[in-house]
Amino acid sequence: MISKALFWVSNSLLIPDILILLFLFARSIILIGSFYNQFMVKRKNDKELNDKIKNLTLSSVDSLRAALPEKDNSLFIRYMRDLLTTPPSEAYADFLISNFENEAEKDTSLSKLLAKMGPILGLIGTLIAMSPALVGLSSGDISGMAYNMQVVFATTVVGLVISAAGLITLQFKQRWYARDVNNLDYVSRILTEKPE
Repeated sequence: MISKALFWVSNSLLIPDILILLFLFARSIILIGSFYNQFMVKRKNDKELNDKIKNLTLSSVDSLRAALPEKDNSLFIRYMRDLLTTPPSEAYADFLISNFENEAEKDTSLSKLLAKMGPILGLIGTLIAMSPALVGLSSGDISGMAYNMQVVFATTVVGLVISAAGLITLQFKQRWYARDVNNLDYVSRILTEKPE
């Protein structure tokens, strides 16, 4: 009786698992689109600002400020503009960089979720659908077994695709944000250094 109840609970989780997988798959497609947009904006911003940040001195701060895009097209530009337009203060710069790191962490949370939940949900769907497939095999119901095997493979593949989208975007975003934090820290040090 206990094993029947466990089997019933397990089978009842298949539909919610598939629905969540489909939802996360849609979210991963949207994430890839927004990631591509972020990539293009980042490439354009880096081309315009990297040399100015690298060669920054107290006298060239105004040229860096003027080189910023008119609209805050990324998290980095918004924080860089804030850093360059407020009076230089070491405490405020640290506060700003900490806030930037928190928002960057928030931006990568969806990628982390997809990278971890994709394989878990795919495996759950695989194991749940495998049970009726084995029952179909033992009773000679080949068509029922074939249908359940389709579900087994589909949930596994969709789960892995979701995970791949999350993992790839996470790797790139973590690298971008680490570089952005480094740039913000460098600019804040230039702004707060004492003139000799």
